[in-house]
Amino acid sequence: MPEVQERPLDETVRHSLSGGVAWITLDRPEALNAITADHRDRLIALLRQASADPQTRVVVLTATGRGFCTGADLRPRPGAAPAAEPRPGDVARTIRDGAQALVAAVLDCEKPVIGAVNGIAAGIGAHLALACDLVIAAESAKFIEVFARRGLVPDGGGAHLLTRLVGVHKAKELMFFADDVPAAEALALGLVNRVVPDADLEKAARAWAERLAVGPTRALALAKNLVNRALEVDRATAFREEADAVELNMATHDGQEGVRAFVERRAPEFTGS
Repeated sequence: MPEVQERPLDETVRHSLSGGVAWITLDRPEALNAITADHRDRLIALLRQASADPQTRVVVLTATGRGFCTGADLRPRPGAAPAAEPRPGDVARTIRDGAQALVAAVLDCEKPVIGAVNGIAAGIGAHLALACDLVIAAESAKFIEVFARRGLVPDGGGAHLLTRLVGVHKAKELMFFADDVPAAEALALGLVNRVVPDADLEKAARAWAERLAVGPTRALALAKNLVNRALEVDRATAFREEADAVELNMATHDGQEGVRAFVERRAPEFTGS
């Protein structure tokens, strides 16, 4: 069987920016968008770039074909040397620097991240989707905590994400049985915000992205951080962090513009600064 020639990295993880919306698209439909270490690192770099870029106001993370992301691509690369026997600590380091770093890049991105899930999201692919701030799923999409099928422990922050989204008992059910969760069930469980016909996925993601792209970007970043922290801190800490966030936001252009617009009874014009 002839070897499949891999396309350049910027073709298999595509990036574009228009109107303040950064589109990051996994484009390896022949592999159901399973990701290699190189794909993962490019995703992390693009998300960090979005955080730092004032021209980026919102990120849409999506994919092509039947798969959103079916997890890590563990197939040996053509010409690659055999993997060395792992030493104590190597696997944990790989998880920290790999799957966990990818999910953290989504959670820590200072711009809203919309996941537009077009198909199967399995393993780290499911966690990549669930880490997004808002998730729109196509009707044909499904989510699979596939790890137990392979005798593996969930990684990429799966227990952290699922427990917060669906509660302890349901998170255990999804992880223990590794059953497919169709889009409609994912909506009922609170794993996604909306389910739309497959043909409407890009349109729906674009509509939300365009709304967020003209919003108060810094206020949204501060709100995102407060929500992400909400289940991890006590009330006193949460209230203190909230007060600090409000003070920080009132030093921004958009925070002041919002108040001026309210007093002047007009629509605000946010710049993202």
